Amino acid sequence: MTESNTGKALISVMVPCYNEEESLPLFRAEICRVMEQMSAYAFEVIFVDDGSKDKTLSVIRSIASEDARFRYVSFTRNFGKEAAMYAALQASRGDYVVYMDADLQDPPALLPEMMAILEKDSEVDSVGTRRSSRKGEPPIRSFFANLFYRMINRISDVRLIPAARDYRLMTRRMADSILSLCEYNRFSKGIFEWVGFRTEWISYENIERSAGKTKFSFWKLFKYSLECIIAFSTAPLAFASVMGILFCFVSFVGILVIVIRALLGVSSAFGWASLMCVVLFVGGVLELSIGILGGYLSKTYLETKRRPIYLAKETEQDLQNGRREENE
Repeated sequence: MTESNTGKALISVMVPCYNEEESLPLFRAEICRVMEQMSAYAFEVIFVDDGSKDKTLSVIRSIASEDARFRYVSFTRNFGKEAAMYAALQASRGDYVVYMDADLQDPPALLPEMMAILEKDSEVDSVGTRRSSRKGEPPIRSFFANLFYRMINRISDVRLIPAARDYRLMTRRMADSILSLCEYNRFSKGIFEWVGFRTEWISYENIERSAGKTKFSFWKLFKYSLECIIAFSTAPLAFASVMGILFCFVSFVGILVIVIRALLGVSSAFGWASLMCVVLFVGGVLELSIGILGGYLSKTYLETKRRPIYLAKETEQDLQNGRREENE
């Protein structure tokens, strides 16, 4: 086990941030309270500014300048939460690492309980959190969220826990395993399960944001779910083949019916409206199949480019170096 300068085991708290200037002071006060409570451990808190458009970076700089336990990475632009989570993990140095959001929907007060579970059982490498209910969430959003989890668990070998949060405490060996997966198109909830380490779960009531507004609209969540389906299931590809076989069978049956009716002398008259309905339906299925193939092809294309997952423009080291230059 790696030890900090104080001889204590180090816990890295990783916090992706996008337009969280209002939440950060509240988060700092709460995480500092928890760090004082867990005095047996050393801490580092790593903020990742995901190209925020408000004063998030200024607030982070101020916090880092006042307390050496706080570190940060600032992106050149908005790369998305998945990139921010990966960057935080790369920057972490702890024996244990934990993700949590800055809006306090992931209550830091649960951290002592999560740590106790890891210490109690050496076979457990991760303690995850999930909401016991979706209280306070719009019903339509809850409906589609539950539908997504039911669907992905049917078509994928990776089982996702419904209502699971990204708030998760992990051992260093699990964190290193996740870091070894350098794919550009990332879905962390799936990756957490794919690496295969044993996880224990803690449930808690849904908590409203401490400040600010959610950054995930319904459309963004829909696209995020598509990322998961493409990343962890090939079932949609099979859909195109199944539909192709089905329509071949239907057309073959239709040909037999027409031939038999002709041999029996039964006239065949088909209406224009019904014919157009069939043509449009078949055309729609073909377009959907092409779209599915295009989705997988586009992800493959992005992976083959080998572009970095994110680009950083500033860290707390730059802040410290700037101070040294001023002093000199």
